[in-house]
Amino acid sequence: MSNPPLSRARIGDVARLAEVSTATVSRALSNPDMVKPGTRARIREAISTLGYVPDGAARALALGRARTVGAIVPTLDNAIFARAVQGLQTTLSNSGYQLLISAHEYNLSAETEVVRALLERSVDAILLVGQDHAAQTYELIRASQVALVIMWSHPSAELAAAGETPPSIGFDNRLIGQLAADHLLSLGHTRFGAVSGFTRHNDRARERIEGFRETLAQHGCTLPDACVIEQPFGFEGGRAGLQHLLKLRPSPTAIFCGNDVLALGCLFEAQALSIDVPGALSIVGCDNLPIASQIMPGLTTILLPTYELGERAARAVLHWLADGEPPPHERLPIELIVRGTTARPCEAALQPTLA
Repeated sequence: MSNPPLSRARIGDVARLAEVSTATVSRALSNPDMVKPGTRARIREAISTLGYVPDGAARALALGRARTVGAIVPTLDNAIFARAVQGLQTTLSNSGYQLLISAHEYNLSAETEVVRALLERSVDAILLVGQDHAAQTYELIRASQVALVIMWSHPSAELAAAGETPPSIGFDNRLIGQLAADHLLSLGHTRFGAVSGFTRHNDRARERIEGFRETLAQHGCTLPDACVIEQPFGFEGGRAGLQHLLKLRPSPTAIFCGNDVLALGCLFEAQALSIDVPGALSIVGCDNLPIASQIMPGLTTILLPTYELGERAARAVLHWLADGEPPPHERLPIELIVRGTTARPCEAALQPTLA
């Protein structure tokens, strides 16, 4: 015959063992500085002895806070998001907040359901990636009156001034494309291609390509739609993107990729086809993943301080919850890192024959 399950320790059990009131135990958990050190020590010992775990729902009801923040990213299968999540987690944890993390795999309907689930858990704030979200997602958050901060994107000056977007901590994604274009133009390239993630429902990918294209146009160069290849984020997407671009006549001598993973896929495919990088083909990525400096040749890329992004976003949420004032929009600095995958174009670009 199995033993009956042990009953869960209650706050009253802690109070009796520590010889204090339940109100004192509650105060020690929520505002420890208001409880005498000796009393706090007895309460901690009682909690340890009993294995007491505070009831999150009851505590949230009493304090008006769940001390929990929800963050939804497009995917967890990308190191760039992992670094930002780590920055979020560390900063929130240091302030006594828990982070609930989820991914929607670039499916806006799935994201709406994740938001609904987080709101049902009474999170204090939600962080989303980018400006593109289903109208229902925004409506759910607005109706809940939960703090919302956007990461990775930065609204236009007009929208920011009009106060028509939630507070954001992010990057100027058009500038990312501009920096890549300026660098490749300065090297003397005139034939360009781009490999991007899918731009539908992804304002970051869309604005990077727009920034790249607009800068080329300012210097008399065009980027036709046929020269922009959209692929799933991943090495295989980068490989497939390069294969498509190499079928163009003439093919590009310089390629801008929406992130480092796509850029590395392009590089790996070029090496497999014995294309000289950067002699016959220059490649620029975006993110500055750790691997970008370790491969040969090193990847020229745009550095995005994503761990700092997570830290700043967490601090913005914490300040908002503490003083009730929404944080201002914040645009983090980015930087072109020149390595070995870009150089002046050679006179005759290699044109491999693909099966």
